[in-house]
Amino acid sequence: MASGRSELYFVFLNYDPEYERLRLRSYRSQRGANELDMYLSKKHDDLLGNTLEPGSYKRTLSLVIVDGFAVEISDDQANVLRSAKEVRVVEKNQELA
Repeated sequence: MASGRSELYFVFLNYDPEYERLRLRSYRSQRGANELDMYLSKKHDDLLGNTLEPGSYKRTLSLVIVDGFAVEISDDQANVLRSAKEVRVVEKNQELA
């Protein structure tokens, strides 16, 4: 369950050979880039959907250069994501003053 105020977090995932294959292919063609975008979007949505309560988060973007994404979640949800086997790092966005 979500508790507390939602804040922006960056989530980076563990090594995935399929991501690496598609990432290398994405440099060669627009089709390859589209395949990578679709793969990451589904992968990130599936992770969130299987880990957090539906409607309790908002994924704001997927990162292509690294296998990761940004999501608006609570501190408690960040801790839940940290325990997922696919997740390498979960970090709160740091705003510079």
